[in-house]
Amino acid sequence: MKSLELIVERIILSSRWLLVVFYLGLAMSLAVYAVSFGYKFYKVTINVFTYDEGEMILAMLGLIDAALVASLVVMVMISGYENFVSRFDETEADVSFIGKLDAGSLKIKVASSIVAISSIHLLQVFLNSDRFTDGKIMWLTAMHLAFVVSAVMLGFLEQLMKKTKDTSKI
Repeated sequence: MKSLELIVERIILSSRWLLVVFYLGLAMSLAVYAVSFGYKFYKVTINVFTYDEGEMILAMLGLIDAALVASLVVMVMISGYENFVSRFDETEADVSFIGKLDAGSLKIKVASSIVAISSIHLLQVFLNSDRFTDGKIMWLTAMHLAFVVSAVMLGFLEQLMKKTKDTSKI
């Protein structure tokens, strides 16, 4: 019976390596997104003298949005691999946050990134408010506020968990 238990445990522990497929897929999607970013940047550069101020702000917000999304993907790939698959060799890895992001802090960073991305999208909507109905703007604002409340609640719960861990050590 003990040998069966050991086999099951090995299978379960080894299954974490299946996550590598997802992280490699994210890396490939990041490369595709980089091409998309390059195209957006090209469109901005060729129109730099034809865009009015509002159009240029919207174009810059689009580039900022893309950078935030790409950073989010990198953060999830690196910290997810580090937390769930295998530790990086510290002599080869030159990323300052490796080993510092646990699952709780990763959730907060992801939620913060989603709020930032949502803020940019909402700002783009406000700058183009003539293209949207009042009802649509209200729903987009409500969704953004839901993201903000969720991020604040995650932060609050993480602080509560840290306090619980600290008091249990005493």
